[in-house]
Amino acid sequence: MFFSNIIVRRAAIVLSVIVFASGALSISAQIRKPASGAAQIRTINVVTEPDASVWIDGVLYGKTNGVGNLTITTLSAGVHSLRVRANGFKEITQPISAVQKGDIEVNLVKTTDPADLAFQKAEGLLSVDRDKAAQAYQEAIKLRPKYAEAQLGLARVLLELGDYDGASAAIAGARRARPVYPEASAVEGRILKESGEEAKAIAAFKRAITEGKGFQPEAYTGLGLLYKEKAEGAGGDIEVETANNTEASKNLRAALKQLSGAPDAMVIYQLEGLIYERMGKLQEAIDLYEEFLRIFPNTSEATAVRSFIVQIKKQMAQ
Repeated sequence: MFFSNIIVRRAAIVLSVIVFASGALSISAQIRKPASGAAQIRTINVVTEPDASVWIDGVLYGKTNGVGNLTITTLSAGVHSLRVRANGFKEITQPISAVQKGDIEVNLVKTTDPADLAFQKAEGLLSVDRDKAAQAYQEAIKLRPKYAEAQLGLARVLLELGDYDGASAAIAGARRARPVYPEASAVEGRILKESGEEAKAIAAFKRAITEGKGFQPEAYTGLGLLYKEKAEGAGGDIEVETANNTEASKNLRAALKQLSGAPDAMVIYQLEGLIYERMGKLQEAIDLYEEFLRIFPNTSEATAVRSFIVQIKKQMAQ
């Protein structure tokens, strides 16, 4: 019972920090090291403007430092898409080739476009004042009605504020501007999940994955959380609980693979580990937590994860 209570408390902590709103990261990609023996992992150093946000394949990896550098040490093999945005500059997207490593220079051009500047203001307000962030997104949309990214940003912040109708309207606006928009479908899934429309949420998450040609970690995570909650609501039916936990684990594992060492993966690793523990797959949980420690050895969460391993081993020894 004591061990079970530990799992429940940890689950509450893990779920409280799951955030997919753009720009909301507290861990720098610079503190990570590649997994030992990971021959397919390479290091890049993005060189651009200071305090610029950096995305790879749509996943936010952090911000550049005061001299405009962000070192990412967990980039997988293959071709990737690099997107960079800094206040006062036009956002740019450029490819990363399959063999490219080391310094990657990204030359940003200043912008005076009022819609871009309003959008950037909104992004900067997300962690300060969500109401003002929503107002800034709305100003950007007023200036550029078919501003899909601003519509999506507005939907995210309204979702966080509990305005599901407003968030749904913003998603509809985003889809009018960009009919095939995986991120919009993923956020729609989150809105529907929070509104209690489970079947429609599942359909939206799956549509996001289809639109993203199989790549949509936010949608996979949304499915994982949805099935996890279904497992918790099984009412003691072990077969139903196990089926839903299995589905939750499968989707979270897909999200982990696609996040590829990005900061958001830290939370997903811990959530996946909790599901393994609840299913009694204690060795699998240990293996997952050890994988976490190989990828994120120097983060503040590493100490807690090491304690999880100690707790599980004590449980296994009883």
